[in-house]
Amino acid sequence: MSPNEPLRVIEPDGGVNGYDSRLTEDQLIHCYRTMVSVRVFDEICLKLQRSGRIAFSIPNKGVEATQIGAASVMKTSDWLFPSYRDFGMALYHGVTPLRMMQNMFGNAEDQAKGRQMPVHFSFEEPIRFYSISSPIGTHIPQSVGAAYAAKLRGEDTVCLTSFGDGGTSSMGFHSGLNFAGVWKAPVVFLCQNNGWAISCPVEEQTASEGFAIKARGYGMPGVLIDGNDLLAVRKATEEAVERARAGEGPTLIEALTFRMGGHSTSDDPTRYVPKDMVDYWAKRDPIERFEKYLEGVGLWSPEMGKALYDEVTEEIKEAARQAEKISSPALDTIFSDVYAEMPPHIRSQGQAAFDLARTRGDAEAGDGDFPL
Repeated sequence: MSPNEPLRVIEPDGGVNGYDSRLTEDQLIHCYRTMVSVRVFDEICLKLQRSGRIAFSIPNKGVEATQIGAASVMKTSDWLFPSYRDFGMALYHGVTPLRMMQNMFGNAEDQAKGRQMPVHFSFEEPIRFYSISSPIGTHIPQSVGAAYAAKLRGEDTVCLTSFGDGGTSSMGFHSGLNFAGVWKAPVVFLCQNNGWAISCPVEEQTASEGFAIKARGYGMPGVLIDGNDLLAVRKATEEAVERARAGEGPTLIEALTFRMGGHSTSDDPTRYVPKDMVDYWAKRDPIERFEKYLEGVGLWSPEMGKALYDEVTEEIKEAARQAEKISSPALDTIFSDVYAEMPPHIRSQGQAAFDLARTRGDAEAGDGDFPL
C-alpha cells in the first residue's frame, strides 16, 4: 500500500483483505443494523423538519461506516467526544431512538431539557457521550484534557474524538493535537474527511496533501483509511486504541468518506456539489458495501435486509410519535442545573419570569411562586 493509498479491508466484491475483525455474527449484524438505523433516523427527521414538527436536523447519509466502525472498538467506560455527524456511535452502544427523539423535539424528557439544538445529543450512560457542540473544534482540546486526566488517575480510559475536515482549521485542532502529543494522552483523533465543510471543498481547506500527514508535526502516527469500509475503520481504530491504552500516546486517523446530502436540513448541496461527484460516491455507499460483505459470509440477503429496514423504520417512527406527545420542559428548568446554590439575582429573575407567566394566564406558573 502506497503512502497515499487508504487502508482498505472490504473489497468491492465484498471479500475481505486479510483482516480478522474478531466480531461475532451477532456483532456484525448489530453493526449493520446500527448503520441502517442511522440512515432511517435521518430520513424520518428530514420529514419531521420539512413538515414543521422539528426545527433542524443533520444528515449522515454516506458516513455511517466511519462512526459505527470506530464505535465498535470502544468500551462503555471510554469517552466519546463526537461531532454532530456521529450519533450512530451512541446508537451502537445502546442509546435508544426514543432518547434521541426527545432531543429532536426538545421535550420535557430531553436530557438537555430543550436547551440544546436538535441533534446535539449528550448521554452519561450506557456510553459516555460528551455533548455535541455547534462551535467547530471546541471539543478537541476538551477530549485531550479528559484523556490526560484519566492518565493521571491511572485509569484504563481512552477518548475517541471525531470531527470533520473543517474542524482541522480550528484552533482547537492545533492546540488539542499539540498537547496530546506532548502529554502522550490516550486519545484517538478521527477526522471524517467527507469532502465538504458546509460548502467549502477540501482543496480550499488545506494546502497539504491530506489531513493524516498533519500528525507528523505533533509527534504522533497519522493513518489514512477508506471511511466507507467499516472493517477498515475498525482496524485502524483498534490499533490506535491499543497504542493509547499501552501508554504510547495519540493517533490521528483520516477517514475518506462523503456526505451524500446537505450539511443540514437548512442547506442545499445541489448549489455547490457537482452531480458527478455525488454519483461517484453513491456507487461506494457504505451500507451496500457492508451488505456485500455480510452476504459473502452468509449473514445477509435482500429479504433479510428488507425485513430489518422495515423493523427499524417502525421502531424509529414510534419513537417520534412518543416524543412528539411529551410536553415541553417546565418553566423552572430555565433556571435549574446552573448553580449548586442559586444566587439571589437568578432567583429574582426566576420570580419575574413566573410573575409574567401568571399575568398571561400560563397554567404552568401556578400561583406565581418561583419553585426553586
